Amino acid sequence: MDRLIYTAYSGMTGSTTRQRVIASNMANAQTVGFRAEMLNAVPMTLKGPSLEARSMTEGEVRGASMKQGAMVQTGNPLDIAMTGRDMLAVQAEDGTEVYTRRGDLSIDPTGVLVNGDRRPVVGDGGPVTVPLGSKVNIGPDGAVLVSNPDQPDAPAQQVAKLKIASAEGSQIEKGLDGLFRVVGGGVLPNNDDARIQVGTLEQSNVDPTAILVEMVEAQRLFDIRTKLVSTAREVDEGSAQLMRLS
Repeated sequence: MDRLIYTAYSGMTGSTTRQRVIASNMANAQTVGFRAEMLNAVPMTLKGPSLEARSMTEGEVRGASMKQGAMVQTGNPLDIAMTGRDMLAVQAEDGTEVYTRRGDLSIDPTGVLVNGDRRPVVGDGGPVTVPLGSKVNIGPDGAVLVSNPDQPDAPAQQVAKLKIASAEGSQIEKGLDGLFRVVGGGVLPNNDDARIQVGTLEQSNVDPTAILVEMVEAQRLFDIRTKLVSTAREVDEGSAQLMRLS
């Protein structure tokens, strides 16, 4: 009987983790460049003289769907979108280089180019900075071009080039902060041939309809497993009563 309880409890724990993943995906269905999180469940056998046959499952978020989201034209010269497996390099809070698909860029009050998460965008010489008050444009190759609004006829000057990294052939994982990192440390190589879409934003690749269906399925499965625990208790109580009668 205790094996049934262990199985049901393991399923309830997995369902709870699955519901957290679903809730996170639903909350970010409108977040620019968001990658839907994926749950990976693996069997985990408890070792011991009396527990060898009891198998549980352990579920963790170990990856994300890299399917491309819908492209939306914005006309904003600082909005960019990557295609394929290319990712934009940004700086994490600890100063390390991390990667994202979020390309809604802007300039903060200190002249640093940041994305929608307020992460400094990394270029060929570190975080990209531009002169305050200048007109900033981004080229299809990632070049950051600035010009003086008071001199409209003067040619734009390149001050930096965005690092558009390629994830091909590299193992990356998504952290709790929504940013991607190279497994085991290190940085992704720069893709010199990368081309970005300027004035365009890539939307979240979460399918709201599919995620709602998944949420209902997860809730029903949790209810079924809860009833299994109640059934196991009733059977155990019935067995104990029969033993007292005998």
